[in-house]
Amino acid sequence: MNIEMIRAAATRLNGHARHTPLLNSPFIDKIAGRRVWIKPECLQHTGSFKFRGAWSALSALDPAIRTAGVIAFSSGNHAQGVALAANMHDVPAVIVMPRDAPALKIENTQALGAEVVLYERGSEDRDIIGAQLAAERDLTLIKPFDEPQVIAGQGTTGLEIAAQAEALGVTVADVLVCCGGGGLTSGIALALEAEAPGLRVRPVEPERFDDVARSLRSGGIERNNAVSGNICDAIITPQPGDITFPIMQRLCGPGLVVSEDEALAAMAHAFLRLKLVAEPGGAVALAAALCRADQIEGEDVIITISGGNVDPDLFARALRSLA
Repeated sequence: MNIEMIRAAATRLNGHARHTPLLNSPFIDKIAGRRVWIKPECLQHTGSFKFRGAWSALSALDPAIRTAGVIAFSSGNHAQGVALAANMHDVPAVIVMPRDAPALKIENTQALGAEVVLYERGSEDRDIIGAQLAAERDLTLIKPFDEPQVIAGQGTTGLEIAAQAEALGVTVADVLVCCGGGGLTSGIALALEAEAPGLRVRPVEPERFDDVARSLRSGGIERNNAVSGNICDAIITPQPGDITFPIMQRLCGPGLVVSEDEALAAMAHAFLRLKLVAEPGGAVALAAALCRADQIEGEDVIITISGGNVDPDLFARALRSLA
């Protein structure tokens, strides 16, 4: 992984991905006690940053290989990103999804033209299922985070943050990133190392699924004890990636951890103050900015809202959380 791969991905994404803004709200600033700059990747195609990595990976494939089709496994956001990117390239896509994934994400993935194969998260291995299907149908696997071209695509978010922060005169800040396996986190960290070295990336995770934070503390890859059981489904992974972890270990500051209730409150604040729809996993960085102010340095903090694919009932629960 290197900055040139990220810049090349940005060139391939030009005209296909949305250039998302950097937003601010005085109301959120007051709660956080500092200026909060919000990168809303919930406004990206398919409602998540994942489209960037999916397009980057598919567009980098040899056309002869790409024509046979691709396969991915995901709880929903990577699924939708790959489904749309495959649709736009006019190639077939098979997506292996957990049966307990949000219904909206399953329905959207199918609506984008992908074949969805469901599995039981607690008793079946998605890697085995995906490998079997890939071999049977000659499909190319697009990994959700531990894949160089996927990381390169996610890193284009960091290129945008660097340019936007410079335009605002923000040269020193913590950049809080919603973190699962580390694709977005490591990609942004690599981009900022090259373009804005005063901006320090810090991963943010939900309680009981803080494998990255624990790994950064211990210096080695740590696993979660469970693979489900949290509303922040989009960022729950067994452990950091073999490619992403060394990058995060070298470039990231300490991880931050928030509760489900704090994520729900952040979703409500994002909607009420910025009119943004965030899913729980996509709101954890904002939750950290609002609830972990004593663990953040500087007058400015930049955060990602990484996704906005949330079922209506859960979103209504989030809005009620501030009542």
